[in-house]
Amino acid sequence: MTTSTPSNAISRKDYVFSISIIGLFFFIFGFVTWLNGILIPFLRTACELNDFQAYFVTFAFYVSYFVMALPSSAVLKKTGFKNGMSLGLWIMAAGAMIFVPAAMTRTFGLFSWVYLLKGQDWLFFRQPQIHILLLSAPRECCQKNQHNGNCK
Repeated sequence: MTTSTPSNAISRKDYVFSISIIGLFFFIFGFVTWLNGILIPFLRTACELNDFQAYFVTFAFYVSYFVMALPSSAVLKKTGFKNGMSLGLWIMAAGAMIFVPAAMTRTFGLFSWVYLLKGQDWLFFRQPQIHILLLSAPRECCQKNQHNGNCK
């Protein structure tokens, strides 16, 4: 009895490579998020902020998850996962570019907008990552982890 594999099956080498790339991007975006906590004391000193203002900047980062969750899903539905991930990288780059004038002017409002924008890049990048990760895993792995609805 011969077992045949479908022609569209992903080889182990392919999904290991895909998972490695996604893991690298998880690390990059996690590092950017980790920088939020480190930048707060410097932001407080540079902009002469009180505690409420300093932590409001971080709050702007996390509130963007809530505010932009549904709009980012609609955009991802139209653009697709790969284009959505590249859009997330472009948004991250735009946030980094706006960070320079915010640092030079030391403006509380501009820092809040930068952090709001940085939170949006996570939505455009993290949502497709999770789906691509599930789709690139072998079917046996999905069945074992009970993600049957997301598998090929």
